[in-house]
Amino acid sequence: MPHAPQIRIPATYMRGGTSKGVFFRLEDLPERARTPGAARDALLLRVIGSPDPYGKHTDGMGGATSSTSKTVIVSRSDKPEHDVDYLFGQVSIDTAFVDWSGNCGNLSAAVGPFAIAGGLVDAARVPDNGIATVRIWQANIGKTIVAHVPMTDGQPQETGDFELDGVTFPAAEVQLDFVDPADDSGGSMFPTGHLVDQLEVPGIGTFEATMINAGIPTIFLNAEALGYTGTELQDDINGDPQALARFETIRAHGALRMGLISDVGEAAARQHTPKVAFVAPPRSYVASSGKAIETGDVDLLVRALSMGKLHHAMMGTAAVAIGTAAAIPGTLVNLAAGGGERNAVRFGHPSGTLRVGAEALRQGDEWQVTRASMSRSARVLMEGWVRVPGDAF
Repeated sequence: MPHAPQIRIPATYMRGGTSKGVFFRLEDLPERARTPGAARDALLLRVIGSPDPYGKHTDGMGGATSSTSKTVIVSRSDKPEHDVDYLFGQVSIDTAFVDWSGNCGNLSAAVGPFAIAGGLVDAARVPDNGIATVRIWQANIGKTIVAHVPMTDGQPQETGDFELDGVTFPAAEVQLDFVDPADDSGGSMFPTGHLVDQLEVPGIGTFEATMINAGIPTIFLNAEALGYTGTELQDDINGDPQALARFETIRAHGALRMGLISDVGEAAARQHTPKVAFVAPPRSYVASSGKAIETGDVDLLVRALSMGKLHHAMMGTAAVAIGTAAAIPGTLVNLAAGGGERNAVRFGHPSGTLRVGAEALRQGDEWQVTRASMSRSARVLMEGWVRVPGDAF
């Protein structure tokens, strides 16, 4: 019986923030995978090694976690005042599913360096030394991200002394500005119209919740109401199947309340969004690295789940949601941080701390956030070609 040979596709394996993913230029993809659809999804699933009932991604480039089962497609942009379009695909580990419903804020830090190195940014806009400003159109959510990429001798600088909790080694700092990060599709940043709601979850309980669409749709709960302190690490949550099932049920009902789905059963096909996070006032704890985080080091504590598991650090898009909610007096995030007006917040997560800033303005009864900013780093881990069987997509 004849078998199709493998084909090879130019690709770059990159770390961005606390995530890793396989990056492609759109023009390098096989023709039938250059447009959205079943062929593209099947290709990316095979690249990552999904679906994998063993949960290891042994036969693919994925890392068998939500942070490392990611794909990115970048192309020149035809949008005015933008350099490149960035499309993100979150690949499920154990099901044949690619979620295109949201952005990855961590990998956003790698898009600028990848685009420059791949010749996708006009050379006249890229200095040999200094900072290159890359204007990115985030195609999943229709938003602008501005990446400030350090350059040395005509190449994106990757080494440096910027330390990011959740990443082992220091690297060069890449500042990201998320422009107008809130939902502008005709709805409010707070889709229920309230800063705090009573979220009823049948069979589990009713919880105070701040449901916000900024950076990524996110449901914030109080840690204490869930029986937690906000100092939990991954094993405390991920080793408890009942807790994970409870969070997924909360997520499904929150998604319904936010108008993201029309039936709770649809949540299974929308795994990437919304996120669920729980917040608490500052207290000391020991991060997963062994680093001691003292009460005075942070303004609040946040733990967030991604793709059904507690994240080892913090998703970049969820950090945008945290910064945005913290800037608006009265949200659960703001109250956990002590309340009042603020334009930046430092929060504790399982791997350490992170600072994110946001500019919030009140216009009548509505809040507007013009920009959220944070720093990440990025590095090429490997470049060349990925290989997949020719009949895999």
